[in-house]
Parts: sequence; C-alpha cells; structure tokens
Amino acid sequence: MSVFALFALTVIPLIFTPGPDMLFILSQVMGKDAKAGMMATLGVCSGYLVHSILVALGIAAIIVSFPVLFETIRWLGIAYLLYLSAHLLRSVFTHKKLSIEKKSASNPVKKGFFTALLNPKGMLIYFAILPQFIDKTGNTVSQGLILSLIFIGLIFIVYCSLSVIFARITQKTQIDERKQKWIDGTSGGLLALAASWLIAN
Repeated sequence: MSVFALFALTVIPLIFTPGPDMLFILSQVMGKDAKAGMMATLGVCSGYLVHSILVALGIAAIIVSFPVLFETIRWLGIAYLLYLSAHLLRSVFTHKKLSIEKKSASNPVKKGFFTALLNPKGMLIYFAILPQFIDKTGNTVSQGLILSLIFIGLIFIVYCSLSVIFARITQKTQIDERKQKWIDGTSGGLLALAASWLIAN
C-alpha cells in the first residue's frame, strides 16, 4: 500500500471526528441549506490550504537544518495520535450529546476560512500527522504539498457529503448519541492502529 493511501486512511477518522470545522458546517446546513454547508466547506478548505503551504515549507526547512528536531516532532505526533485515540475510546463509555446551534452566517466561505485558519487543534493535528509520511531522502516540499492536497480533498468530499446527507435527514439540533459513540469508537481504534504502524516504521 502506498504512503499516500496510508496517509488517507489515517486522516479520514480525524475528519469524521466532530470539531469546530464540522460543527460550523453543520450549523450552516441547519440554519439554511446544504448549499450553505458546501460554501462553508470551501472556506474551511481554503483555510487549510494556507496551513498546507506553511507546514510543507516549515517541515522541509526543519528536515534540512534540524534532523533531531524532526524526529522529536515525529514522536510527538505519534504520542498525539495515541492521546486522540484514547480520548475517543473513553468517550464511548461516557454520556454526551453534541449540540449544534442553528446559525446561518452572512458569508459562510469567509467564516469557514477563518474557522480553519484560527483553529489551533486543527493545526496541531495537521502538523503532527503529515511529517510521519514524508521521506526525508526525497523532495520534502512536494511530498508535503501532495499530502496536504490529499487531506484537503478528503475534507471537501466528506464535508460536502455530510452537508447533503444532514440536510436530507432532519433539522435536529442534536446528533444521535448512540451513532456518535460508534463513530468515536471506530475512529479511536483506527487512530491507534495508525500510531502502531508509525511506531513500527
């Protein structure tokens, strides 16, 4: 299996895990319609595109100048994946309800852009995972940009699909708790497998 395919399988559970980006997009769907959710998705993807360029160039510089620092980032990334996995698996055994506020933004693209750009958790996930899949002997900038585009493309597909599905189902203010536990449990397990694979390699 190619490195790019493994990267995609690693980030998909994170994309499906509710966070500020997903909640904002779903709030646009509830406040207006599926199209508003898709417009918000375009904004979120634009925000991550800025992160993509910064991370790709930054990692390239670190690999060239500070190989020890790169290894440190790599292990911190693995530790963060394990932390996210444990957090998701623990949530399966706790009671929670995910509330989504009905709120339609006047400019969902712009709001989505800043939601992704200013989301420290999203940036941390991005910076922790992407370096794991870069071959230090190759062109690190191009690898980083390709991985970034894969990540953004998956975000676009998943969030646009969720916008359509969520708009068709209902206008509920809460996501079913049982289904959310299944999502969290599956995502946590997949992240643990991904971390194990990165440790072994």
